[in-house]
Amino acid sequence: MTIWLAIIYGVVQGLTEFIPVSSSGHLALAQDYLAGGVDHLFVEMINLGTLLALLVAFRKKIWQIITDVFARKKWGLAINLLITAIPAGILGLTLSDFIANTSFFGHAAVVAIAMATVGLIMIFLNQIVVKIKAKPLEFDKIKKSQALVIGLSQSVALIPGVSRSGATIITGRLLGLNSHDAAEYSFLASIPLFLGVVAKGFLSSTDRAYWGENLLPLILGNLAAFIVGVIVIKYLLAYLQRKNSLRVFGIYRVALASVVLVALSLTQL
Repeated sequence: MTIWLAIIYGVVQGLTEFIPVSSSGHLALAQDYLAGGVDHLFVEMINLGTLLALLVAFRKKIWQIITDVFARKKWGLAINLLITAIPAGILGLTLSDFIANTSFFGHAAVVAIAMATVGLIMIFLNQIVVKIKAKPLEFDKIKKSQALVIGLSQSVALIPGVSRSGATIITGRLLGLNSHDAAEYSFLASIPLFLGVVAKGFLSSTDRAYWGENLLPLILGNLAAFIVGVIVIKYLLAYLQRKNSLRVFGIYRVALASVVLVALSLTQL
């Protein structure tokens, strides 16, 4: 892993983990075209920078949740976030090696199809929400059953190209949240997941050995992911507060998927 590739991958991670366009999909495509293959361990390890970005960006909200739990005995939001994190956490632990070692999931065509499918949903999401007559839902009044539904949708993002944030924001919108609140809930619910991924990276002997062999690239990749992630979270939430729409991200996803599929078709000629 060269220094420049590590930084590029870190920037891609910081940008696409929070913008609902699929970080795993973009990293799979970037590594496939820049390095001729996907290094799943490196992708997993730069989640440390993503986690730190979340902790910094939501430090006030996290402190409020901690205060609510221990000082006011208000467990509602904390429990909901854990409920949302559990399905993806369980499936991630049980299926991560299978997905990492199965070329199908990292294939550019699979990534592109997943990107396009979710992108089309994003383009028409506001019309869908109106059509199903979703009742307005406040951030702090999410029911446990709704938290579980969001968590189940988050599990689908194990497929590269779907996007964890995209799946959870879409589900939050369908349940009645506005785009800003759905994104904020999605990001907070991802913290337990990233804590688990990062912990695995330090507890596993294989992962610790990988850290030792790639220390400088991993430090720089995580630093890039952290800096870009903090900036992206701030501006994405501000954008969604103004627009309340994922349409622009859907158009980007469909456009990128189209380019990838055309490129793949040309290589087969």
